Amino acid sequence: MTARIFSKLILSLLAVLALALIAVDYLVTERVQHTFFDQLRQELAEKARTIALILPEQEGQPPREGGLARLAKATGARVTVVDAGGRVLGDSEADPAGMENHSARPEVAAALKGEIGSSLRLSPTLGLRLFYVAIPYRGGALRLAVPAATIDAQVRAIRNDVLLSTALAFLPFVILAAVFARYISGRLGTIIEFTRHLAEGNFRARLRVSSRGELGLLTTKLNETSEKLEFMLDRLETEHAELEKLENIRKDFVINVSHELRTPLASIQGYTETLLDGAIHDPAINVKFLNIIRQNAERLARLAADLLTLSRVELGQQQLKFASYYVNRLLTDNLDGMRPIAERRGIQLVLEPAESGSLSEEAEVFCDAEAVHQILTNLLDNAIKYTPDAGTVTVGARQLTPPADAPSRVEFFVRDTGPGIPADELPRLFERFYRVDKARSRALGGTGLGLAIVKHLTRSQGGEVRVQSQVDKGSTFFFTLPVHDLGLADSSPVQKELMAP
Repeated sequence: MTARIFSKLILSLLAVLALALIAVDYLVTERVQHTFFDQLRQELAEKARTIALILPEQEGQPPREGGLARLAKATGARVTVVDAGGRVLGDSEADPAGMENHSARPEVAAALKGEIGSSLRLSPTLGLRLFYVAIPYRGGALRLAVPAATIDAQVRAIRNDVLLSTALAFLPFVILAAVFARYISGRLGTIIEFTRHLAEGNFRARLRVSSRGELGLLTTKLNETSEKLEFMLDRLETEHAELEKLENIRKDFVINVSHELRTPLASIQGYTETLLDGAIHDPAINVKFLNIIRQNAERLARLAADLLTLSRVELGQQQLKFASYYVNRLLTDNLDGMRPIAERRGIQLVLEPAESGSLSEEAEVFCDAEAVHQILTNLLDNAIKYTPDAGTVTVGARQLTPPADAPSRVEFFVRDTGPGIPADELPRLFERFYRVDKARSRALGGTGLGLAIVKHLTRSQGGEVRVQSQVDKGSTFFFTLPVHDLGLADSSPVQKELMAP
């Protein structure tokens, strides 16, 4: 590729130089011929004047025989004398008697008018190209002529000298141009190779910037283009991976929702058909069947409500109203709301006081009170469901010691005395529809979305959620909230985090 570009550049350069030499040759030849003929015209005119002074013959009389030949030999030019009528009176190289009238000759006609005339043409007498110069001479004309071949030889010699000098002057420029062409061809070859990499999809290729001129600017722009293409490709790959991930989540979600809906709908349909077939008139079973239908309808309502809540949070449509709230006030309000449910099963709800000095009565968190209420309600509801009768559920909070330059946070916790969760189940606990004990969870009326809602609502407020559990010793769920404003009120949560399973 580089050699081909170099060859084209060199050939183009040589073509330009050839045209330049042709132009120089034409201009120099024209100029030299013009200058030489002017000088020769003046020289022959002076010689003609000199000859006119030494010719004593009277007007209209032919010169003495042999006189013109001697003058021609002395001057190196053919000498011709013409009278006023154009008749040749004498010629140094031909017999005047055999020569035709010269009044129509351009140089003679000018001399007969009193001017100096000149002409380059073929001589009918000698059959040679001659350069003629004629001056007025005693009513007629005195003409000198020299062969054009001599003039042509001198012009050719001057022309060759000029062309040789010009070619020698061009030689350093040819060498410099060859070096420059080599450099340019190398740079262009590198750029073409780079564009080939781009065409093949290798957007990580880069050009080395080695100059500041137009090629350097082109190299910089191509590198910028490559960087942008690489960024766009990485972004598209990331988005493609995210779309594939979301598609898998969507498929799993549809499957899970279909499964969750199918069970209560099948139950409602079955019991309804049984009632319509006549069981509605049997007082021993109609109330029982209607209660089952009501329970499944309530389960569907809870599932729809949880799906709606989860969808709003994931799509950033959950309008959170951030403000500062007292920590203990949030805990107390939620405990009071859940206490009647716990008391029906003899479960004790305990507000665990914070360690001395770690969390004051006036400690605050910056959050959305309704979102925190839903988080605590879901965690307390799960804790009460899985805690055996007469068990204990403890709720509390503590101030965390943040790392340097990290925002201050308060960690809330809900601890139960239930059966606990196996360690291998903990990583998936906050996924949608994931249940440790599926049969028992459905029997208790769970939708499988409560902990997913807890995770998303916590993250949307700038917090994190985790769990600790031991089998037969109970579980503890933790979530954190910031003490001060993190600037989340005017921005949506990071969607790829919220959309994670």
